[in-house]
Amino acid sequence: MTSRAIPATEPSQPAIPADLSRGQLLEIYRYLRLTRTLEERLTALYRQSKVIGGLFRSLGQEGESVASAYALERGRHRDILSPLIRNLGSLLVMGAKPVEILRQYMAKADGPTRGRDTNVHFNDLELGYLGQISHLGDMFPVMAGITLTFKMRGEPRVGLVYIGDGGTSTGTFHEGLNFAAVQRCPLVVIGEYNHWAYSTPAEKQFGVKDLAEKAKGYGIPAVTVDGNDVFAVYAASKHAVERARRGKGVHFIEVKTYRRKGHAEHDDQHYVPPGELERWARENDPIDRYVKQLLRSEWVKEGDLAEIDASVGEEVDRATDVCADERLPEPASALPGVYADPPAADTLWFRRV
Repeated sequence: MTSRAIPATEPSQPAIPADLSRGQLLEIYRYLRLTRTLEERLTALYRQSKVIGGLFRSLGQEGESVASAYALERGRHRDILSPLIRNLGSLLVMGAKPVEILRQYMAKADGPTRGRDTNVHFNDLELGYLGQISHLGDMFPVMAGITLTFKMRGEPRVGLVYIGDGGTSTGTFHEGLNFAAVQRCPLVVIGEYNHWAYSTPAEKQFGVKDLAEKAKGYGIPAVTVDGNDVFAVYAASKHAVERARRGKGVHFIEVKTYRRKGHAEHDDQHYVPPGELERWARENDPIDRYVKQLLRSEWVKEGDLAEIDASVGEEVDRATDVCADERLPEPASALPGVYADPPAADTLWFRRV
């Protein structure tokens, strides 16, 4: 299945948002670089058969994940988000550590889920992230319910949930979105128009031009922004978050971006028109654009960015060294949390001999 060639969006040159300090600009860059570096390390580990299960890259989409999460109030028991498989950057912004991510993907016994699951399917509700359910769209009813509790308790907290273009065709997406709209839940929705639902191009998924049109059908304010422009996504997200915190209800942000890797690492992307990936990488890489905007502003020097690059590389190296040879979970450890009274390990058929 192929699609017509899609040109990269013409890069814009917006002003740096006034509420971002120089330190924050460098912090955003660090999260962007950390996301890409960590995923590159995961790719190397995957090719060494050290990653359990699939690996889903966010190459070309790091900017929208980092920028949207950065608009939230972070910290213990503050705002909360629910990521998808390509929103690793949002977890890092909320406080997840590279060593946790590596342990999770490698199914280590000391990982967030103790080897029971992989990918970004794990939670830290104190830090403010709720792991996704694999079925696309299913986090919408969940996040609608969570943010409804914020409203009922009078807590000034906001939820943020991500959905891909293909996921907006699922029933649970529409049911959850409608419920959140009617209840005026403090929920911000990031709709990722990355042009592919696995191998299905957008024009074979739905008849509307923009995902934002779907939200408007439920009476929800919706905007479309350049998803590879970090500043544009941050500004739109900040506005939506502040609006939700004031009790104005749901806000939908469509980010136009592009998935430059296959659905997962095993996907060879044979369905992508020739030259399209190279064109987006050359003309519209979110990190390259962000760096150009920073340097043009003269707030940041190349040396500042080089220091961050080196620091990020060292952090990922240390995290890899820490967990590379850590133990895998014992089979009996799968039972606690499933049975109220787990059977003793020495009665199990898979006990060690």
